[in-house]
Amino acid sequence: MFKQIDARGLSCPQPVIVAKKAIDNGEFPIEVLVETTTSLENIKRMAEKASCVVEVENVGDEFKVTLKK
Repeated sequence: MFKQIDARGLSCPQPVIVAKKAIDNGEFPIEVLVETTTSLENIKRMAEKASCVVEVENVGDEFKVTLKK
């Protein structure tokens, strides 16, 4: 089972906050859907500091960020 977070439409820093909460709760793997490169980069930076493996997939004009331990 994985955790999916739809952070599209949320302004920074909200996508990072919801992703961090899922990481803290150990809900792996985590898929985060975002629509801006700013949110993407901020989530990647935070997840890498939390020792997560980060995979990014372009889905049209949006991004699917998968976080794994």
